[in-house]
Amino acid sequence: MTRSFNPSRVRTLRLITGLTLFTYVATHLTNHSLGNVSIPAMEAGMMIQKWIWQGLIGTAALYCALTIHYVLGLRAFYERRHFGWTVTEIVQLVLGLSIPFLLMNHLFVTRISLAVFGTEKGYAQELYSFWVAAPWLGVLQVSVLIVAWIHGCIGLYQWLRLKPMFSRWMPALLCGAVLLPVLALLGFFQGGRTLLSLARDPAWRAANLNPGQIGTPMQNYQLVAWRDDSLLTALALLVLVLLARLFRFWKERRGAAIRVSYPNGQSVRVPIGFTVLDASRSARVPHASICGGRGRCSTCRIRVLAGAGLIPGPASGELAVLKRVKVEPGVRLACQSRPSGDVSVAPLLPSNWPVAALRRGEWPMPGEERFIVVLMVDMRNSTRLAETRLPFDAVFIVDRFVTAAGAAVESSGGRVSHFLGDGLMATFGLRCDPTEACRQAVSAVVAIGQGVAALNRVLIAETGEGIGFGIGVHCGKAVVGEIGFGSTRTFTTLGDAANVAARLDERCKEFRCQAVISDDVWQMAGLASVDCPEVEVTLRGRTEPLLVHPVQTVETLIAAGSVSMQSG
Repeated sequence: MTRSFNPSRVRTLRLITGLTLFTYVATHLTNHSLGNVSIPAMEAGMMIQKWIWQGLIGTAALYCALTIHYVLGLRAFYERRHFGWTVTEIVQLVLGLSIPFLLMNHLFVTRISLAVFGTEKGYAQELYSFWVAAPWLGVLQVSVLIVAWIHGCIGLYQWLRLKPMFSRWMPALLCGAVLLPVLALLGFFQGGRTLLSLARDPAWRAANLNPGQIGTPMQNYQLVAWRDDSLLTALALLVLVLLARLFRFWKERRGAAIRVSYPNGQSVRVPIGFTVLDASRSARVPHASICGGRGRCSTCRIRVLAGAGLIPGPASGELAVLKRVKVEPGVRLACQSRPSGDVSVAPLLPSNWPVAALRRGEWPMPGEERFIVVLMVDMRNSTRLAETRLPFDAVFIVDRFVTAAGAAVESSGGRVSHFLGDGLMATFGLRCDPTEACRQAVSAVVAIGQGVAALNRVLIAETGEGIGFGIGVHCGKAVVGEIGFGSTRTFTTLGDAANVAARLDERCKEFRCQAVISDDVWQMAGLASVDCPEVEVTLRGRTEPLLVHPVQTVETLIAAGSVSMQSG
């Protein structure tokens, strides 16, 4: 049981075989639910099921899927370390390993009996066996269907919960996951009640319980013997995997070890063969891993600080995941990285990163230095508004202003960093070059002005009074990233650009204008100085004066942009 297979191909094979088996169980449950109509309806449904699953293609697909999925499940059980098991993983494992033992009897008395002895068993014969001849077989049949269904639903959930559409489809999927087995159990019960009445009729028994349908005693004895041998084989395979795990544990404890170090000074010594995620789990180091270490979600990714050459290169599956999230060089998936020597790593995501954020493609931003443009906007006279209006009215008006400003920022390509009482701070340039960032910021200034003008038309009609605003815009190098405590994290900006933008916002009152834009942003955005001549100002906290452009109205800014485009 070595890692000779491509992990991504193994995961794909497990997914395909799992979906095949899940479809088979779903058709079986659907057929059982027809018992709520009648036994003939169940027999009619079985004809469709036989057409799908008893043909050459269906039989090959079913048996191959059953064999491969169980073998890959044993392989996954062998490879999965005993650290960090979740309740869901334990339940799925126990249910999956128990399925062959619950399924074996039904498999031999139906499919094997048909293939070897040609017995044609339908729902009448099966229900008689479950409800009259051996009721314990009915309990076993119900158990295997429910166990297989729950096992499949857990696997399907683990796969789909990372998909963006899962939030929309989850209610419908949950409804189907609960409703189908309930209908199947009711159908099984109703069919059984009908069968108990029919079984009292000697003519019915003679027509439905002949050797061609239920087999001869010798045939059934042979099927039981084969079933028992198969149960012993499945048990032997499971014991073999457990012994292999024990042998690996003993061998690793006697073999060479490596050390994995973390930025907080913590380190753990683990045997060679452990992944970095295994090392974190063994030392109880908080480490995100939403998919459970299957190499799907990328939340366990790390930056290798030292010893990168001691980790084998990524396989195609890991490369695909890393490419999808657009990571920089030196970043790996902890669950796929098996160091052969001492390494130092830094987990890049919080250990409690939510699944909902992952579906939306929202990732925490590690600290980095880059060129950004900061826009500060706030509402004028909010203090007087609070004094002259009811609290609800005041909050309502501020909320509408902030909503209009935030929508303008996001539509222009920026990111709202903070809400500051009656205003906000926005950042541009996180995903574009400096020139485009400046143009986006200027576009946001225009959009804010237009949004507030539209808001004022409504407010003036309702209250007879509009609202004013001020905007400051500056650019420069800054450290950006996310900080927080627990599950509460926020984007922050550390640097001169944010401070200067706040000071320029304050200067809007002095210049009696709607915006003050620094000359650096003005020039990089390619604006012309039409009705917005540059002014030299001295700002609190800065020794050097700064060239700025007071913008009386956004219409002036639109004119400056149009002249620039004509001249270019």
